[in-house]
Amino acid sequence: MEEKYFVHPSSFVDDDVEIGEGTKIWYFCHIQKGARIGKHCSLGQNVNVSNHVKVGDGCKLQNNVSLYEGVELEDYVFCGPSCVFTNDLTPRAKYPKGSAGYHKTLIKEGASIGANATIVCGHTVGRWALIGAGAVVASNVPDHALMLGVPAKIRGWACECGALLHFDGGKATCADCGRSYEMKAENKVEECK
Repeated sequence: MEEKYFVHPSSFVDDDVEIGEGTKIWYFCHIQKGARIGKHCSLGQNVNVSNHVKVGDGCKLQNNVSLYEGVELEDYVFCGPSCVFTNDLTPRAKYPKGSAGYHKTLIKEGASIGANATIVCGHTVGRWALIGAGAVVASNVPDHALMLGVPAKIRGWACECGALLHFDGGKATCADCGRSYEMKAENKVEECK
């Protein structure tokens, strides 16, 4: 039976892995046991997806991204080159904790993580959030937040299309796509339907 996804011959896929239709896994990747990868994803060179990691549909993982056990990506998440995820807040080589000691990390629908950014485990990155290159996220991130710096702080707000939003009187309309947003409370942005 012909597979409905592509895996480059230089990559290795363990047993008990699910890969969705239309997904492409490029050079030197490793997909570990129990991993679940959705439909129409793209995994660049040297991507590692660890045991039991879940990746939603339409995700794009650029070169050198490692998703460690405890990380979950919802649909349409973008991970820029060499962005980093952790799963242990107090690692020691001599005293490994194993999966029972890992902290969960959730990246919600449509969020984008810039090149070389670090997501410290135990946090949630909100829907359509935009994490700047090199940022270190050490707290939960609200939906649509633009996070920059070390440690990352909210520096603005992003539309679903990725354009920056400019609020006036608690409301914003995206100059690129026309979507409208409202600031419902401090650090809570919602799209107007």
